[in-house]
Amino acid sequence: MTSTTNVPHLLSPLEKSLSLKNRVVMAPMTRGRAGEERTPNSLMTEYYAQRTGAGLIVSEGTAISLQGYGWSHSPGIYISEQIEAWKEVVNAVHAQGTPIFLQLWHTGRASHSSFQPNNQLPIAPSAIKIEGAQAHTLDGKKPYEIPRALETQEIPRVIEEYRQAAANAKESGFDGVEIHGANGYLIDEFLQSRTNQRTDKYGDSIENRYRFLKEVLEAVLTVWDAGSVGVRLSPNGNFNDMGSPDYRDAFTYIVGQLNNYKLAYLHLVDGLAFGFHELGEPMTIAEFRKIYDGVLIGNCGYDRHSAEQAIASGNADLVAFGRLYISNPDLVDRFANNWKLNPDAEMGIWYSPGAEGYTDFPTYKEGS
Repeated sequence: MTSTTNVPHLLSPLEKSLSLKNRVVMAPMTRGRAGEERTPNSLMTEYYAQRTGAGLIVSEGTAISLQGYGWSHSPGIYISEQIEAWKEVVNAVHAQGTPIFLQLWHTGRASHSSFQPNNQLPIAPSAIKIEGAQAHTLDGKKPYEIPRALETQEIPRVIEEYRQAAANAKESGFDGVEIHGANGYLIDEFLQSRTNQRTDKYGDSIENRYRFLKEVLEAVLTVWDAGSVGVRLSPNGNFNDMGSPDYRDAFTYIVGQLNNYKLAYLHLVDGLAFGFHELGEPMTIAEFRKIYDGVLIGNCGYDRHSAEQAIASGNADLVAFGRLYISNPDLVDRFANNWKLNPDAEMGIWYSPGAEGYTDFPTYKEGS
């Protein structure tokens, strides 16, 4: 690292709940390279190993169960072959001295019957369909279906799947897990009034809508210490047809509750580059800093200068980068040396099979 960098806070070590070499996080990104087997492979190992300049890597969303699966060629963590295959990824990342967390993912209504056991309907808190988008299935994009609302007595089984997946991640050697509560997937569907119209103990009030995340978190905490567990939320997002009129009250309450656990971090999709529901003023990371005492990760649309400012101000402790990490495997070196970034990757290759648009982006030194 050069001493003349213009982002000294971003590149400084973190010594809090996590001990990290810098404040740059590789964000979780669905890339669709696990094949029809839904199992990590040598190409994925190479991809993650290329990006170990980050202080922390958070894996792509990884299905906790067959029922939780909802995106073609994305990986899982629910069978022994997947557990074993993830070990190669983890070992390659650890060989470069970088910690890696596994993101626990249940897609909820953002799945499709073609992914489900016996072609059943996807599950959700309520039978409310995603409008204005399509599912990424093995046969191309297809319209979302009206999901089946979970019965109250079924919910403990889903919570147990999260706990087991967290245990599987520990067996694979991960340093921790991130509970995916963002972007319109199952946990977010429980949290938000737009998608949760239940009348049992998991619905109606904000406190009840939070209950599912609370029980998932507490189940995962039977496997991992709190300092090895993160939670991701998206208070401003409209992805997967989300956005609720009471978003500010809801997420203020939820984050206040999470403050009690002394987690590894709270990961907020606070930026608007992934879509904004426009139901009021966006919630900022500065707003959450006032109610959350632990490590905060900002995410979505940051560049190195806005990331530096967020950390220098104390509003964020870490900043996660997604799209910049697709095309810049050596992102931290580029930040440190003020080197030019590679052009952004075309969206058409984000999820395409094979090495193109995945492991074939040059480092600065290779391209210069």
